[in-house]
Amino acid sequence: MQLEALLKHPDALPSMPRSIADLLGEMNAEEPNPKRVSELIAQDPALTTRVLRLSNSAFFRASRKIGDVNEAVAMLGMTHVRSLIMAAALASSFKDIPGVDMKQFWRYSIRVGEISRSLAGLLRQNQGSAFTAGLIHAIGILVMHIAMPDDMMRVDMATAPLDLQRASAERNFLGYTYAEVGAGMAEKWHFPPDMVSALKNQIEPFEGSTYDCMGALLHLASWRARAEEIQLDANGLAATFPDMVGLTLGLDLDAVLEKDPTEWSFSDVLAAFID
Repeated sequence: MQLEALLKHPDALPSMPRSIADLLGEMNAEEPNPKRVSELIAQDPALTTRVLRLSNSAFFRASRKIGDVNEAVAMLGMTHVRSLIMAAALASSFKDIPGVDMKQFWRYSIRVGEISRSLAGLLRQNQGSAFTAGLIHAIGILVMHIAMPDDMMRVDMATAPLDLQRASAERNFLGYTYAEVGAGMAEKWHFPPDMVSALKNQIEPFEGSTYDCMGALLHLASWRARAEEIQLDANGLAATFPDMVGLTLGLDLDAVLEKDPTEWSFSDVLAAFID
């Protein structure tokens, strides 16, 4: 299936839920109203549950237990709330995808989000945007499995979804990768342009005239999380580190490894994505 046809596939790209669209509309206002944001979240019981579960996870490091949506909005701020909303929307829109281990997929994606956020802090980039971009960077894999399960089964048999060479395998087989597909979905859902660009350029963030810093963060974070998933040892890490991307950002192998999450399991936040 050609990329253009995939992005127009009626079932592959779910429409943004109305409740999420209304929320993002309010949060995109010049001066978002926290009370209105809380009210809109509270109108959706499933969304409320996910937001509170994420808010109280170690992921967002709240100083005390958050009991309701108003507290979540007040304590976390709009940047983190936006991340929560997008994460919750994706978790509810993509479930039980044939051929995909969803627990592994979200665990890996959460790891990439956390590492992206940490690297963004090191480079003085927007940490909230980096976290959200990291969390959704591989969403194209899910879209592709929905739209063309037979083709993806053949790709999966040759190269596992979290293999370090996955993007190359997809490009060789299909002519495009999960990066372009994910960018197309993010654009449809009206994600910020810089995030769409990062998703699109994450595989080759500094090719030709392209210079996409957030895309490069995703590149390094996804490398690290994939390396952890396949349990590379020290020699494997050194051999596969994307040194040209790291060099351009001023980050070496040790700098990236230092941003590993202190706890890789993320069991508390993972529950918000697979329950």
